[in-house]
Amino acid sequence: MNDARAVVRVRILGEDYTLRTEASAEHTRAVAEHVDRTIRSIMSGNSTVETQKAAILAALHITDELFRERAGAEAMTDDLRRLASDIRPLLPPALRGEDGGG
Repeated sequence: MNDARAVVRVRILGEDYTLRTEASAEHTRAVAEHVDRTIRSIMSGNSTVETQKAAILAALHITDELFRERAGAEAMTDDLRRLASDIRPLLPPALRGEDGGG
């Protein structure tokens, strides 16, 4: 088994974390920066929120972003499938993926 994991150091809320990841260092740092910004945004909006609660709220916010993007991607995929289905009959048989041996 090839262990292609990189070790990346990131900083979130002033704390250093060493992460092992298969993603690139740039990607991992970008993710950590997004998490840091989201937590800081939550904390700046409510000065009484504890760090742990802010992290949980940030996780909920980021997960909501993920779910919305997934739903959008699924809707786009469905639209493309419908469009392909509508276009397929207009194409010559050779381009429809049919063998033409009718």
